[in-house]
Amino acid sequence: MTSSPTLALTMLGAGQEVGRSCCVLQYRGKTVVCDAGVQPAFSGIASLPFIDELDWRTVDVLLITHFHVDHAAALTYITEKTNFREGKGQVYMSHATKALHRLMMQDFVRMSSASSEALFSAQDLAMSLSLIKTVSAHQLITPCPGISFTPYHAGHVLGACMFFIDIAGLKILYTGDYSREEDRHLLKAELPPVRPDVLIVESTFGIKSLEPRPEKEQRFTTLVHQIIRRGGHVLLPTFAVGPAQELMLVLEEYWKAHPDLHDVPIYYTSNSAHKSMAVYQTNINTMNANIRARFAQRDNPFVFKYISSLSQSRGWEKSIADGPPCVVLASPGFMQTGPSRAVFELLAPDARNGVVITGFSIKGTLARELLDQPAEIESVKGGGLMIPRRISVAEIPFSAHVDYSQNAEFIELVDAQHVVLVHGEKNTMADLKAAMTFRYKERGKILSIHTPRNLETLELTFPEERVAKVIGHLANISAQTDNVISGLLVSKDFSYALLDPRDLTAFSGLPTSTLTQRQKVAIGVKWELIRWHLEGLFGAVEEGRDHDEQGVAVIRIMDAITLTHTQEYELTLEWESSAQNDMLADSALALIVGIEKSPASLKVSSCPQAHEHPHSDHNAVSTREQRLAWFLEAHFEDVRLHAGEGDEGSNITIAIDGNVATVDVDTLIVRCENENLKTRVELVLRVAIIATASLVDIALSHPQ
Repeated sequence: MTSSPTLALTMLGAGQEVGRSCCVLQYRGKTVVCDAGVQPAFSGIASLPFIDELDWRTVDVLLITHFHVDHAAALTYITEKTNFREGKGQVYMSHATKALHRLMMQDFVRMSSASSEALFSAQDLAMSLSLIKTVSAHQLITPCPGISFTPYHAGHVLGACMFFIDIAGLKILYTGDYSREEDRHLLKAELPPVRPDVLIVESTFGIKSLEPRPEKEQRFTTLVHQIIRRGGHVLLPTFAVGPAQELMLVLEEYWKAHPDLHDVPIYYTSNSAHKSMAVYQTNINTMNANIRARFAQRDNPFVFKYISSLSQSRGWEKSIADGPPCVVLASPGFMQTGPSRAVFELLAPDARNGVVITGFSIKGTLARELLDQPAEIESVKGGGLMIPRRISVAEIPFSAHVDYSQNAEFIELVDAQHVVLVHGEKNTMADLKAAMTFRYKERGKILSIHTPRNLETLELTFPEERVAKVIGHLANISAQTDNVISGLLVSKDFSYALLDPRDLTAFSGLPTSTLTQRQKVAIGVKWELIRWHLEGLFGAVEEGRDHDEQGVAVIRIMDAITLTHTQEYELTLEWESSAQNDMLADSALALIVGIEKSPASLKVSSCPQAHEHPHSDHNAVSTREQRLAWFLEAHFEDVRLHAGEGDEGSNITIAIDGNVATVDVDTLIVRCENENLKTRVELVLRVAIIATASLVDIALSHPQ
């Protein structure tokens, strides 16, 4: 028995951590990689996934769910600094993701170029971008035989996709980061129409429940207003693209409703955010109904009246800190480096100012550290320079990740056989696993849920189910009848089809041909004896003359094998090769080459009248008795036929090692004191009945 195929799932990143998402799926010789991000808490090589653990030449497909650095920033390193290009791997992401990824990575290269730990250059980025192929939501893509995938809207950020992947018939749903709540501009994550075998799902917030969006927006705008009223500056560290646009829509609406704020400027400091506005405006069709309706009325939601882009000229951070109260949206959201870190260090000593953490804060980043309300923080300039922290710190996440209730509901609706938790810290994952296990147990169900660590290979085995589609001529036949149908079972790209041989060329492109087998056999017995043995094995055979071979004798066996008496001591077997015909030919050959050694052949040879067709029922019965005796003699040797007299019937005696078995020819009942011998005779007798019955039928149907 062959072993069931196994899916090997290895996390090169985001295994019991948040950041550097990179999931490797290997099944039936195919390799699919989902996401290739960096760890924002680290820098340089240390920020990459564990890429040395994979031979990147073997990758068939690399899928990027969205443009955030923790899901996409390692892509350029993989394509340009590993052996990825030596293979046939293909890279896919959505149209919007590619456009925004280019902008984000240009900023990433610019900020890291000043460091000695830069991972790649602008030229490497340009080379990598040329490899990327774009896809649309709901588009079925088959990049290579055995692999197909379909993107579905994931919410979270513009262009984000979850991928429904089919590898050799195994169905996997990889969510990436997703949101099941429709925000001000994005659709919520979709539920794929097909049930997957494996669900790989984020667990960022674990069992945490987030407050409803209306309450969250009200709390956010109230806090921002309070900081402005006390004469402070508001710092909103956020990702340049995605959360930034969502916050801008919230602030624009609030400023419009509060005239006292009209003189308070709102700035966003990222060049990427400024350039991305064009991408947002050209991807309105991927957003929710509210945005599409406004755009249809020539009301562009992303043309802001109270929000403007701030040029990052020399000394811009100090001019902000020394200027009047304002709101500043600055990237990155983790505050490790860049504009958000520079502005924070200038605002931190003043208690009037406030920073609002609006996204998920990764462990090891300044954003996470600030939640503990430290008295001071170390300057990004290093050298032990400490900065007092008097600025107020609050957390109001607009991170567009699912909370516990949304995640649990989605897991239940997907109803996969296996659930794999990724993109979550160790304790968070453990809490979610325990909560989901208890949730299912209460309903009398069992959930197979896994929380793999980085570099831990999770092996999932699935019973192999082969379903063949009936196509072509056979499809017409099966539609018209309920009978069993037969045809060619063809495997193509891990799928199976049952078809008529006439359809093989059209389906597979393969040419068809007929193979004729021919076998010559030397013989030392008469033609009539060969025919007699063939009748005993196959029943009726057709005998005639071959006009193409100058009238030589021919026997046709089961309308498949042609036996020609080509020479006095030679026979030729000919047949069209197939599994069934080859088996018949083997049987006929085995019979013919053993005729000379058969005890029954000696009996027939010494009694020529046995080959004549009988003239009466009595002769037919007599022939039956004799043939039964010869058949048994071939197995037991000491066999004697006793003809009955008067009303007594005939019987056959078989003697072996002092034991005697008697067979009543009329009733075919076996009598013997030795049970082993009796059982053996009965088994041989069943075969003899089948062979001799067909010969008697021939004799009766061809009276002379």
